[in-house]
Amino acid sequence: MKLASKIGLTAAAVMLPSLALAQDGPVAGVNASTDTVFILNSLLFLVGGFLVFWMAAGFAMLEAGLVRGKNVTMQLTKNIALFSLAAIFYYLIGYNLMYPLGTWSVDGVLSGVWGTAALEAVGVTAETADDYSYASTGSDFFFQLMFCATTASIVSGTLAERIKLWPFLLFTIVLTAVIYPLQASWKWGGGFLDEAGFLDFAGSTVVHSVGGWAALTGAIILGPRIGKYNKEGRTIPMPGSNLTLATLGTFILWLGWFGFNGGSQLAMGTVGDVGDVSRIFANTNTAAAGGAIAALLLTQFMYKKPDLTMILNGALAGLVSITAEPLTPTLGEATLIGAVGGVIVVFAVPFLDKLKIDDVVGAIPVHLIAGIWGTIAVVFTNGDASLGTQLYSILVVGLFTVVVSGAVWFILKVTMGIRVTEEDEINGLDMAELGMEAYPEFSKG
Repeated sequence: MKLASKIGLTAAAVMLPSLALAQDGPVAGVNASTDTVFILNSLLFLVGGFLVFWMAAGFAMLEAGLVRGKNVTMQLTKNIALFSLAAIFYYLIGYNLMYPLGTWSVDGVLSGVWGTAALEAVGVTAETADDYSYASTGSDFFFQLMFCATTASIVSGTLAERIKLWPFLLFTIVLTAVIYPLQASWKWGGGFLDEAGFLDFAGSTVVHSVGGWAALTGAIILGPRIGKYNKEGRTIPMPGSNLTLATLGTFILWLGWFGFNGGSQLAMGTVGDVGDVSRIFANTNTAAAGGAIAALLLTQFMYKKPDLTMILNGALAGLVSITAEPLTPTLGEATLIGAVGGVIVVFAVPFLDKLKIDDVVGAIPVHLIAGIWGTIAVVFTNGDASLGTQLYSILVVGLFTVVVSGAVWFILKVTMGIRVTEEDEINGLDMAELGMEAYPEFSKG
């Protein structure tokens, strides 16, 4: 059921195409005033948005913990810079590119091309609100921006410890201004994938696999870290600097995911909407638990000892897996969907190493492969899903992201270079690129 049908026929004519993001169940009717609906819907966007914003801190802590001590400052710098660049370039270009058919827009570069109504000024009234029957444009823009920034965060960890700062940031600009919003418009902007019946509630494909495809393409072009694979083909472990930070980052991401999935209900003005949000929260949580426990048990069985890094990524893979459809599964089904994500991580990490694809934090298994699994898993719990359409959409988005990302990475490589020198990589990017260390009083690994 489209969200437009939930807020009344009078609102349908002005409904933003992004509202197709949530595939909603039956809704109990309540007699809420228009003011109340506007306030509650806008509040859901805002609360969900700042929870997803907190995921930026989670990515920063996770990556800081999983890289070696000599590269921690670099990861922290990349994370705060990429989020800030995403905020600016999604405003300038991305938001209006993502919703080319809508009536809401912000005053970015493309406003005159793609939109008609500007982000409202301070002091909105019923007469001046962009869509008084639904929610404020400012809240929608804020919420959608956080998803865009998340996509960029995924790329950062995979390419850690050997990429130059400025080429990475230039790629981030292209990713957040063009690559992410353009493909997102095909689903959430009312584009051809949405018309084909593609279902992706909160972005297992639209957000997570896009970040994963961009990261995979960059990792192949960039190459592995020095010493990661020896001449015999063996993988040399390079332990992270701080598993405490990595664990903290995982819990922060877990918390932020309630906003990621729950906010994607896109409405909180009825009893049914709030009931759906609560179900989404519960399913999101249990999927993460399923992924963590699956990784815990599987690493104990395979290696005779549990692997904390696998457990952390197992929880994240569970979260990615449930993101495509967190509403329709039962708690048991959501747990199993998340558990498969945890299993994927345990097998995919060593598989990538066999291919000599160096993913420092395990983002490709978590976001790309588990994202693909989660998108396929929609067909098991949502009767409106078509396996053929889901697979078609995965392939379309993947091919587009790989081709465009590959072109951007290649251009950056031949023009300014994307990899630091061998000496700088050995000494660490903190001093080579930034001239400061995260832990100057400790010896570095």
